[in-house]
Amino acid sequence: MHRVNAVSPPASRGTAARLAVPAGVLAAVVAAFAYVGAVDPNEPGHYPACPLLRLTGLYCPGCGGLRSAHAVVHGDLLTALQANAPAVLGYAGFVVLWTVWVVHAARGKPLRIDPGPVLLWSLGALLLVFTVVRNLPFGGWLHP
Repeated sequence: MHRVNAVSPPASRGTAARLAVPAGVLAAVVAAFAYVGAVDPNEPGHYPACPLLRLTGLYCPGCGGLRSAHAVVHGDLLTALQANAPAVLGYAGFVVLWTVWVVHAARGKPLRIDPGPVLLWSLGALLLVFTVVRNLPFGGWLHP
């Protein structure tokens, strides 16, 4: 007896249907960046303060991320890097991964991202080093 699978494989769906989710993700990210570009995080009172910074005086790895995003929206890459360099690398990584996702989706091929433990531990270690150095006296140049 022949069984029909209720869920059609990705390749059998139309291109527009396959691109709907990547388009939705892009729309959400563009909306978030548009908001941060319009509402300046350098002006007090627009966004909540970082709880770690407020309670301990220490900069977390995300401190300066909104200022970085604001600078990226306004085309000021140097200010963005100074505010939070790992965030800028994250934005660039998103663009690359999103592009690869769209190409795969358009071709009807599934995208499997499987970073190995060495890569994940290395990224975590780099983020930890960044966080520690930006909170040491000689790491003042990494403050947002």
